[in-house]
Amino acid sequence: MNVLFSTANPLPTILQAPFDGPTRRQCINGFQLSSPEVDRFNRLLARIGRHQGLETDQLASAGRELCRPGNQTSAPPCIRQRLRWIAAVEQLLGDRRWEPANEATDTAAAIVEYARSRDDLIPDWLPKVGRLDDAIVVEAAWPQLSAEVDDYMEYSRVRSQLAHQRGLTASAFEFTRADFEEFRYEAAVFAEHERRIRESSYLPASAPMFRVH
Repeated sequence: MNVLFSTANPLPTILQAPFDGPTRRQCINGFQLSSPEVDRFNRLLARIGRHQGLETDQLASAGRELCRPGNQTSAPPCIRQRLRWIAAVEQLLGDRRWEPANEATDTAAAIVEYARSRDDLIPDWLPKVGRLDDAIVVEAAWPQLSAEVDDYMEYSRVRSQLAHQRGLTASAFEFTRADFEEFRYEAAVFAEHERRIRESSYLPASAPMFRVH
């Protein structure tokens, strides 16, 4: 699996567990969160795979943690990494030669639509945490999408390699998902064949030497 997707920088812990504390905090980096917008955000999370909703206090506390004095001025690594996940999903959907698995299509489209929207929970222009909501959205959907995205990244690598061997650019090389599945199957068969060669021999076992008594 691609390291970019298999090794995650965790989001703040307060976002991970059910919340049962007081809901005092309402602002994230100076921006007032709206309860109706938080409810709408939770409905989206439920639709793409996260059934435990988030409280306003959780979001505000997570933002506060990521904005602590001394932290870098740009978005934290956990957010930047998930933005790369979103970019990969967007690339997958925009590639006409790749047909996403049916169960992944709607979820992938919902992520990209939310990330592109200006009508999201946290304004993108907020320093450090303006894309936290986008990161939470893709995190919620990742169990459904990670295998599909990983397959697509491997497909892109193979397509580029084969196109280069033919003196073509990847965009000019007609290589579909079906072609990739066939290529991967043949590669697996060849790998198994090589494994058997290493573990056995085509030569019959040598006969025992005769001894003269």
